[in-house]
Amino acid sequence: MTFDDKPRIFSSPSSLLDYATRNWRLDFVTVDLYTREVIEAFVKRPFFLLLSIDAPLLARFYRTNTNMSSHPVSLEEFVREDDIIVFGAGPLQESPSSSLQNLGDLVNIRISNTFQTLSSLYSYLDDLNLLDPGHLRPQWDAYFMTLASLASKRSNCMKRRVGAVLVRENRILATGYNGTPRGVTNCNEGGCIKCNGSSESYPDVEYECVCLHAEENALLEAGRERVGQGAVLYCNTCPCLKCTIKIIQTGVKVVVYNLSYKVDDASATLLAEAGVELRHFQPAKGSVTV
Repeated sequence: MTFDDKPRIFSSPSSLLDYATRNWRLDFVTVDLYTREVIEAFVKRPFFLLLSIDAPLLARFYRTNTNMSSHPVSLEEFVREDDIIVFGAGPLQESPSSSLQNLGDLVNIRISNTFQTLSSLYSYLDDLNLLDPGHLRPQWDAYFMTLASLASKRSNCMKRRVGAVLVRENRILATGYNGTPRGVTNCNEGGCIKCNGSSESYPDVEYECVCLHAEENALLEAGRERVGQGAVLYCNTCPCLKCTIKIIQTGVKVVVYNLSYKVDDASATLLAEAGVELRHFQPAKGSVTV
């Protein structure tokens, strides 16, 4: 159905999809897609947004009985029915593909209705702005920051996982993640005594961290010649002072980060002095990240 029109009835999901595809510039809402097979056909379209709306189990139980005061259900009955819907458990479940748990990876936005009043929920939804095209097609900052977060999952450092993506004119020059150099035992396999805390066993010996940072790896991979003019470095954690110096020296002009770090102020001061823009990226409310 549209937001302002009467509901439209379709004989099958495919006929609904055909109609929505021909009229994709209009806004439609449906709650009648039940199985993964059906939803996957809609997910292929660049205009389809799948919402997951949930609330604490006990809150949903009380809300259900409030709306069904003439025929209240017991908590055990409610939990049993909830298990069928969420996990596909029980004799009433027609197909495991229709369980909510089986659809999680297709969700674009997750909404937790923990609000005490409808007005608070509506205010949250207004701020969320479901019609923002960025929910379906990420803006450049969100796109590259997602790639930086994905790169961080390759990290082998025992201290923290950090990823970085170096781009110019919205084209990727290099990616990097933190860990020991090539040919050296991975940090998580004991390659860095400092990160593994083993240096505490040798108080008379000075051990330095041998892990390269994600930003360093990305810059080394690209080289100063490829960095060029107007390069932007995306990293899921604000660069440390050591990386900040290298960022400035290689000619990067903009740094976009997500998570804070203990030397943010020192890095920000040095970047500002060198004329490098530092921008804090914050993901949109309710968005599903890697």
